[in-house]
Amino acid sequence: MSMQAKPPRRMKILSIANQKGGVGKTTTAVSLAAALSRLGKRALLVDLDPHANASVHLRVYPEMQSYSGYDLFTADPVQWAALWWKIRANYDQRFDIVPANIRLAELEVDLSNRPGKGAILKQALEMVEREYDYVLLDCPPHVGILLVNALVASDLLIIPIQTDFLALHGLKLLFDTVNLLNKVLPASINYKALATMFDRRARACQKVLALMRNKMPGNIFSSVIGIDTKFREASAQGRVIYDLGMETRGGREYEAVAKELLSYEYE
Repeated sequence: MSMQAKPPRRMKILSIANQKGGVGKTTTAVSLAAALSRLGKRALLVDLDPHANASVHLRVYPEMQSYSGYDLFTADPVQWAALWWKIRANYDQRFDIVPANIRLAELEVDLSNRPGKGAILKQALEMVEREYDYVLLDCPPHVGILLVNALVASDLLIIPIQTDFLALHGLKLLFDTVNLLNKVLPASINYKALATMFDRRARACQKVLALMRNKMPGNIFSSVIGIDTKFREASAQGRVIYDLGMETRGGREYEAVAKELLSYEYE
């Protein structure tokens, strides 16, 4: 009796988003791409933020790139196959990155009359689904066409939340967007919160973490990202935290998050 081979498991698309800045969004996107690659997974990081923080963090400077994520959104779909070969940069032969460009901020106007504009990224990524195990989308810190595209394409939304009471108030706008999309999408958007910048010595941080775990049971990572100055050092050098030549607490914590992603039951 012959057994039919199972098709390769489809890559997983992860959006990293929060409307509040300074919560570790880009650090999370960059560090998870690196951690997943360390675990033997093929990773692609797509920088969707017009400020290009993830791109610059990895020394992929927008002004030096002929192509960027902007081209994915504005090209005719028949051009995507050729464009994918031109658009990707590589970080130290570990993972690929699609750089951002300031022109991403113009997409609200550029795509105003385009049918199906909310699903452009999802369709473009389908062309490379056999090349990667994980795609990480570093989203802009505001609601708009880029965030909608990211959420529509995603298997999981990762929400970095600084363990600070004020940070919790910034979640409402993001959840309003998710709830609105859930009314029109065939499947609900799954999410998991990630506690970041956790100071184990601060009672306030402990209270916020306990509150997050109480309010979002089942929707928060077990792993917690603490404060680690090595993140700042790595960013200043245009590197990821694993390049500092030492075992760091922050690096171990993001690797723990990556392992949770490997065992997550995607719907």
